Amino acid sequence: MKVHRARAATAVLLGVLLSGAVFAGPANAQSNPPTPAAGNGPWDQRINPTTVRADAWFDHYKFRNGETLARVKIHYATLGTPHRDAMGNIENAVLVLHWTGADSRALLSPTFTKALFDAGRPLDANRYYLIFPDSVGHGQSSQPSDGLKAKFPNYDYGDIVDLQHKLLTETLGIKHLHAILGISMGGMNAWQWAEAYPDMMDGVMPVVSLPIKVSGRNLLWRRMVIDAIRSDPEWKNGEYTQTPLGLTLGYGVLRLMIDSAANLQQAIPDGPAADNFLAVNRVSAGHIDANDIIYSLKSSFSYDPEPELAKIKTKLFALNFSDDEFNPDKLQVLEKIVPRLEHGRYVVQEGTPTSPGHFTMTRPELWAQHVAEFMRWLDDTADRTSR
Repeated sequence: MKVHRARAATAVLLGVLLSGAVFAGPANAQSNPPTPAAGNGPWDQRINPTTVRADAWFDHYKFRNGETLARVKIHYATLGTPHRDAMGNIENAVLVLHWTGADSRALLSPTFTKALFDAGRPLDANRYYLIFPDSVGHGQSSQPSDGLKAKFPNYDYGDIVDLQHKLLTETLGIKHLHAILGISMGGMNAWQWAEAYPDMMDGVMPVVSLPIKVSGRNLLWRRMVIDAIRSDPEWKNGEYTQTPLGLTLGYGVLRLMIDSAANLQQAIPDGPAADNFLAVNRVSAGHIDANDIIYSLKSSFSYDPEPELAKIKTKLFALNFSDDEFNPDKLQVLEKIVPRLEHGRYVVQEGTPTSPGHFTMTRPELWAQHVAEFMRWLDDTADRTSR
């Protein structure tokens, strides 16, 4: 049973891995007509046939560092129906942001839908218009593995947020968001959104993230993965023809960090369980593109919202987990920073012997009650009028 848990957890991780302001420069926004989800994937068809998927295109796009791409594609999904006020503006939009290596398919999986988006759940799609962009470098949006490989423009989290903002305002015509829910990388993007557009949303909820620059343990594991890939002769400066061994080694570092010590202690009690864990890791790593992972990891290196926290005026509800090895609660970052915000709250949810640390983010049934608390706070009319 314990070996099976290790295999299942890694299989789920593979599924989610496959499945960052001002405008950087002038671009012409275009979009393909939205299409129903039928034919776009079994999850969408099975969970909610009204899911819409589409692509937005931005021509001659200039990234913050000055590099350009002739056309940037941002793939996105929507769930629910937009409600408009008397002025015709959408008033029930919620932006949901994924983590590193994932995309909208992970967030529209049965696990997330059942815990967060079904009828009566905190982000009920019958009430809210939910928007799930694939961040640049991820999913079905423009990314190195499209063909440019290591010649793809270097983007950072600021570029990710820029393109999300363009998608909302230029393609979907959304002027105001009711809420933003961001997870891990998406949580870091949520902190950036709150600073860059302090009046554009009623509230943001960053999950498993910190509002400080990537440093310490969080920086080391990213650098270790990148160095493992780049130092492998099979990487060939990004022109590899098979999965570099360095990616497999780097993936092992990711798996070690993303889970909790207590859960791994239970899941890997002996040598055979460790062998199984490592074998599944090797298979999983073979389905990941090394350039895409390098770009997505290094895009975090310029992230540092702490100096501009005073710009945050919206309600902010931060959620972390005490057994998260990426964002150790021992650092007491939320405890020190959130009380400085004008409208800030935070929860550090206690880990258990079976909760998987940072990876708890992929089990929303364990933290959905906090999303419900956040949404009730946004709907608190008395509190809103006191702002």
